[in-house]
Amino acid sequence: MHRHKPKFLERFLMRWFVCSLGLWIAAALLSTSISYGSSPGVIIIAGLVLAIINIIIKPILIFLSLPALLISLGLFMIIINGLIVYIASKLYNSLHITNFWAAVFAGIVIGLVNYLVTAILEDAKSTHEHF
Repeated sequence: MHRHKPKFLERFLMRWFVCSLGLWIAAALLSTSISYGSSPGVIIIAGLVLAIINIIIKPILIFLSLPALLISLGLFMIIINGLIVYIASKLYNSLHITNFWAAVFAGIVIGLVNYLVTAILEDAKSTHEHF
């Protein structure tokens, strides 16, 4: 059976969903440092802003920080992800993140959510292909 790569729109919508879900979970875990006015709409729009920043700015940041990424064996990505979340909170004022370290934590949570969602989807896809 021929497998096709996911289309750009499908990947973008999944990234948007993962960013929104990760932000929501991070806000629940760090309610004193991350707030969104208890509005699901703020989380959805913040997830969109985050997904767009991930497409446009993150590749540039990764390229510029290659030496730090190599020296840290990739651990510097945690700081880059936190910076991306912090930038999103500055661009979209309805998402309030009190400090950079809260943004780093949110970036870690979003990364974990991304990992779990991807693993679940890959498992479902491989199970579906066997039948």
